[in-house]
Amino acid sequence: MIASTTATTTYHRTRVDGVGVFYREAGPKDAPTIVLLHGFPSSSREFDTLIPLLATRYHLIAPDFPGFGHSDAPPPADYHYTFDHLAETTAGLLAALQVETYTLYIHDYGAPVGIRMVLAQPERLQALITQNGNVYGEGLGAKWRAIAQYWADPDAHPEVVDAFLSFEATEQRHTLGTSHPERYNPDTWTDEFAHLSKPGQREIQAALLYDYRTNVAAYPAWQAWLRARQPPTLVAWGANDPSFVAAGATAFRRDLPDAEIHLLDAGHFALDEQTDEIAALILAFMAKRS
Repeated sequence: MIASTTATTTYHRTRVDGVGVFYREAGPKDAPTIVLLHGFPSSSREFDTLIPLLATRYHLIAPDFPGFGHSDAPPPADYHYTFDHLAETTAGLLAALQVETYTLYIHDYGAPVGIRMVLAQPERLQALITQNGNVYGEGLGAKWRAIAQYWADPDAHPEVVDAFLSFEATEQRHTLGTSHPERYNPDTWTDEFAHLSKPGQREIQAALLYDYRTNVAAYPAWQAWLRARQPPTLVAWGANDPSFVAAGATAFRRDLPDAEIHLLDAGHFALDEQTDEIAALILAFMAKRS
């Protein structure tokens, strides 16, 4: 079967939890569903190259979290920006779309959102795919030491938020660790930085960065859940990621001895340069689940 084309992707908005949520959809609706959860500071757009390679066999849903992409970005006074709330809103979207079971693809911020979703409704998860979606302390790169200072006293460390939202950091999330810079489209980080520069974004993103401390605190509980449930798991990890380092990938073997773990020559946004490789890994992994 030949690969799909971008013409198969459709674009939608619906209201969930009082917020307008944008999502991409592709593939036959009667096929098994893969839910794609994006990272910071991106959106469902990060899956544009992957979706067509999977849509011939699977139903794909890729939402934008509130505050990201084309979803609404209400001020924190109107929408509580926590990972708990993002998970509730995303689960509400799947309920509205009548998606009862799914395989979950988690990347970066998508990991704490997705793990919260499956802990709340474990019967819905069929399999887990993590691409630089971290749930282990050893996966945290050096920059998290500065972020931990922000968690301890956010008012004393506004420079941490400044650095986190800077143009330099936005570009380097894509380009650091790559051995193929020519494969990286600069539109990705210029568009992401334009989004981060919109009015209200600093307040939104500072709130989520502060709440990220709850994810690290929950790692032991999430690991215990993985050990108890043993979901079929594929780890496809950009091994050169300075934010979520390769040790975060190999750590899954401790709790999921049957997990498939692949370290790829790529950085944080591994799909920027390893789309075909990741798609092939997913298709092979999913075929075993059929």
